[in-house]
Formats: sequence, structure tokens, C-alpha cells
Amino acid sequence: MCMACYVDEAMKSRIIAYNAEFHKVTKSPYGSDDEIGMLNLIDAESRSAIMSRTDPSKVFDLSVDHFIGMPGWFGAGDQPYQIWMTHTPQGEIVANAMGVTPEANKLVGYSGDAISMYTHCGTHIDTFNHFGYNGEIFNGFTARDHLGSRAWQKCGPEKYPPIFARGILLDVAALHGVDTLPPSHPIGRADIEGCLKKQGLSIKPGDVVLLRTGQMLLWPDKAFASNTPGLNREGAEYLAKHGVIMIGADNLTLEQTPSAHPENFFPVHTYLLAEAGVPILEMAQLEELAAEKVYEFAFFGACIKLRGATGTPMRPVAMPLR
Repeated sequence: MCMACYVDEAMKSRIIAYNAEFHKVTKSPYGSDDEIGMLNLIDAESRSAIMSRTDPSKVFDLSVDHFIGMPGWFGAGDQPYQIWMTHTPQGEIVANAMGVTPEANKLVGYSGDAISMYTHCGTHIDTFNHFGYNGEIFNGFTARDHLGSRAWQKCGPEKYPPIFARGILLDVAALHGVDTLPPSHPIGRADIEGCLKKQGLSIKPGDVVLLRTGQMLLWPDKAFASNTPGLNREGAEYLAKHGVIMIGADNLTLEQTPSAHPENFFPVHTYLLAEAGVPILEMAQLEELAAEKVYEFAFFGACIKLRGATGTPMRPVAMPLR
């Protein structure tokens, strides 16, 4: 495993990845009750610093629409996105669910709907209870003590603060001179350093790092969901040890699939979530940022507060810096 240190000793003590052991959950340096990991680096000073540099004249929406038939992670039998009407104007005239007069139902056109989906549909964030090792998740919380009949009692997205941070885009596809990376291309240290050099960037503690593979050019074709080019563990360690607070990508799984590890089918997820305390953003729409070569920006994103969930939709946005 990579033993390099990319920060000074004071910052190193605040970066969870430096306490990590291979295939073991990490206890947080932020205390035994910590449920947000590297998001602890967000504070009033960091928020003020990025907001003072933000140019609000242009907003990049980094999310995708939810719709019936959308690609997603359904390989383990989870629920695809569904939406259905619970009330329609004509239906209310017939069913009168509100218990009002026929005249009222004709006057007031009432529509309502409901949805059902796996919490990892569309642009979303993965929380620390999504993956762990041997019955434990980040910071030593256990399925035995902290998993109820319906949901985890620890590390749900309701605990995550709104994320205000410097964001950087690493256009790995452009580095290789292609629109879309080849299937299962691994993004490791060499690709990351190549992007940083080409784009004139450096990674700073507290950053959100977004990786462009070009997979969104396949969206919403089903090819989007197979043999994903993505981050490998080497690349994940490199980013985590620079002190990033979240890593995202424009692909289905963030990481390379299928897994190159003989036993761990999601080595990057388990490393980032259980060992390094770094949440994950998946299926981010990065094409507009890349087309305009906006490689450094203010990142803003907040979770839907689904208590105890392993993932939740996020509508992140980016704004250029002055």
C-alpha cells in the first residue's frame, strides 16, 4: 500500500486515511461518535473562503433526471426507479378521495404521485453504512448494535452537512485524447497526476474531486451500466491521503468494474467508506463543466435527509471561481 504523505503533520492528523489498515474499518480521529468522516473539514472558515471566491453568474447543474427506465445499479436485484399517479383530476371526480362535492372535484384539478426506487438511483451520495468489513462500518459501528429492522441508526445521510467546498474536475478522458475511456479502464495515480499537470491544478485538503470518464456520453443507454471505467484503489488512496472530503465521478459506480481484486467486489467503495472516511458521489453530470474547461469551481451539494439510508439523491451544482 502507498505509504507516501502529501500533507504536513498537523493536517495528517486530521486525514483519516493515514490511520487506515487494509480491509479493516478505521476509528475516526474526530471521536467515537463521529458519523461524517472527512466532512469534518467543512467549517465556517472553509465555507466563507469558498463563497467569497464564487462567481454566481453561471451555475452548472451536475445532476441527472430520474425517469422510468433510467440506468442504474440493479445487478443485485434492487428496485429501479418507478413513479405513478396517486390522484388525477378525472380520477378524483370518480373516486372522490377528498370527500367533497362533485362540483368541487370538477373545479379543483388535483394531481398527486408517489415514487419507489433504490436509494442509489441517479445522482446520489453513498454514506458510510453502505459498505464495511466483517459486520462493521466506519468508526467501528456494528450491524449487531446499530442496524435496526428498517435502517442503520448510524452514518445515515441526515447526519451529513451541506457540502460547500472547492471542487476540481479531473478530465481523465481528455487526458487520454478520447471522448469516453475504454471499458474497465483503471484510474490510478498516473492518470490523476497526469490530469493535475495538464490542467495546472493541485489538490488541497478539503477539496471535492470529480473524475470525468466520459461515461455520461453513453447516458441513458444501457451500456452506461456495464464494465465501468473508474477509480482503482491506488487512485483512491492517492486522493484520500491528500485530504479530499468527497470523491465523485460521471459513471455508475465511481470505481472500475468488474473488480480487479479476487475477493473484494467493491475495493474502492470499501476503502473510501470504511477505511478512509470519504463519502462517494456517483452519476454526476460533468459534460458541461468539461466542455467549458471549468476545472476549478465552488461545489455545493446537500443530501435528502433519508434517515439511516445507505445512499440518497443529491443535486450538486458548481459555480466558477473569480
